[in-house]
Amino acid sequence: MDRKAGFREIEHTADWELQVWGPDIISLLDTAARGMYVLAHTQLASNPRFVRDFEIPFIDQESLLVDFLSELLFLGEDEEIAFDSFKLKLCTDNLKVQASGAPIQNQAKEIKAVTYHDMQIRETERGLVVNIVFDV
Repeated sequence: MDRKAGFREIEHTADWELQVWGPDIISLLDTAARGMYVLAHTQLASNPRFVRDFEIPFIDQESLLVDFLSELLFLGEDEEIAFDSFKLKLCTDNLKVQASGAPIQNQAKEIKAVTYHDMQIRETERGLVVNIVFDV
């Protein structure tokens, strides 16, 4: 099955691993966030809806991915919110994020952190592919 963007869970001995692919870095970031929420079985309340704007410094693609997902985890822990829609704009030295979401209604599993374990964003025939290991 060849899709433009997607994710699938990979068996991992102790933590959770997700393989994510997309045609470009913006798609990869968006799909990784959605996949992370699916892994945690995150369900959003229907209301209230809100928007959060933030920026992530751009050093390299792997750091950008880890920092973006880590910020989403922080907001989930600190404000008990999660997101289901993203507007992402990559600039020379940062990523501008506008995330739309709602309060977390239910989350069956907790992700403690996004790791750099064996992380390498690879260019393939179908675009970018990365495996992300989450500490649980």
